[in-house]
Amino acid sequence: MKKTMVLYPGLSVSHFLPMMKLADELVEHGYAVTVALIDDPAPQKQIAFTATVDRVISSKPSICFHRLPRVDHLPAVTTNDGEFYLPGYLDLVRRHNEPLHGFLSSHFRGGIQALVVDMMSVEALDIAERLKVPGYLFHPSNASLFAFFLQIPSICAEGKRSFSELGDTPLELPGLPPMPASHLINNLLEESPESEVYKAIMDLARRYTNKYSNGFLVNTVDSLEARVVNTLRHARRQGGRALPPFYCVGPLVNKAGERGERPERHECLAWLDRQPDRTVVFLCFGSTGIGNHSTEQLREIAVGLEKSGHRFLWVVRAAVVTDDPDRLDLGALLPAGFLERTSGQGAVVKQWAPQVDVLHHQATGAFVTHCGWNSVLEGITAGVPMLCWPLHSEQKMNKVLMVEEMGIAVEMVGWQQGLVTAEEVEAKVRLIMESEAGVELRARVTAHKEAAAVAWTDVGSSRAAFTEFLSDADSRQTS
Repeated sequence: MKKTMVLYPGLSVSHFLPMMKLADELVEHGYAVTVALIDDPAPQKQIAFTATVDRVISSKPSICFHRLPRVDHLPAVTTNDGEFYLPGYLDLVRRHNEPLHGFLSSHFRGGIQALVVDMMSVEALDIAERLKVPGYLFHPSNASLFAFFLQIPSICAEGKRSFSELGDTPLELPGLPPMPASHLINNLLEESPESEVYKAIMDLARRYTNKYSNGFLVNTVDSLEARVVNTLRHARRQGGRALPPFYCVGPLVNKAGERGERPERHECLAWLDRQPDRTVVFLCFGSTGIGNHSTEQLREIAVGLEKSGHRFLWVVRAAVVTDDPDRLDLGALLPAGFLERTSGQGAVVKQWAPQVDVLHHQATGAFVTHCGWNSVLEGITAGVPMLCWPLHSEQKMNKVLMVEEMGIAVEMVGWQQGLVTAEEVEAKVRLIMESEAGVELRARVTAHKEAAAVAWTDVGSSRAAFTEFLSDADSRQTS
């Protein structure tokens, strides 16, 4: 009989999809995998997430998906403005502990090998403890953000000041490049230490190391973040921090040609087929409507792209993401005559494009990205240099890593002030496509691409870490 792993993903595309790639690896290694799902409490606000879950379920028949029973009086997980509300989310997870416990205890009487929960669902590790099964936290982002989360309580205890008071003051954190305080997670910047959101972040960070976790799975590659990975390992060897083992098992991203979500070939790929190699700038800013650009900003982008003279493929989204791209009126959003004037230079796609396939297409030469970690890994594994335009969450921190630490990207200046000008768009597109600096960026991202390709081979670091994780779960289950 196969050993069973139960996965408990978070309620966002950026957390859900990497865990599904982990599920694929477990299936490939002979495990039976069950994914326990919390029903999205606000599906009308998370159309992209709901659609993604449905597509993944239909495309993975070898994995069992189980929706937990809904609980009464669901807490709000978003604000009236559509922003993520952490206290409500943690309460939502907490309220589903009993349904999760009931499901696991009734459906797996022979026991499960381990319970792997999303980093935002740390409360669910209580259930692993109650059932006496190993529990692990899955961190879908990078090791640098993981290290930062571990240090949040001590950082705050030292200064007793709100991060917003520090402005652009660089914070010196072990293993990380100097990180401007203004680039930290939005909720830390915008909330006072007395607020419920701030307290929830502190609580979440503390629970990382004291909530029965037997280890962490991190979606990164050793060589990509060597400095912070070595710093964390040194801290563990020194015994100075109560840190369970961590396993770098990335990159957990889709591969080119995987069309489980949408089986048909997108028309933009046919357009790319007609373009010369490495000549197209691809612009795409994530899978949700959070942080979508204003009409003024869209017009600045359009003018900059047109003046650059370079080919482009641009995914434009509405303020609210829907499954109906026809509702998006490009003519009303973009400068008059732009689509006609650039018909031989570029292509504009409404709402969605197959990002992985576009990045791996030989015509793609650069990637303008919001710096979400999934997108960063997809850019790296495709070997495409990037232009950073962070919008929210940890993306500002990722930008620093990409530009200062990895040397695979340049920054689109102006995002902090709320408007990147057409002149900046033109200048940075020309830099990455025409200059020697662009050549150097491509060389560095190509080196990281090659290292990432080795990571999951038989001699790779991620394969070794994954095997170590499985071995650890086995030993804990049999001890």
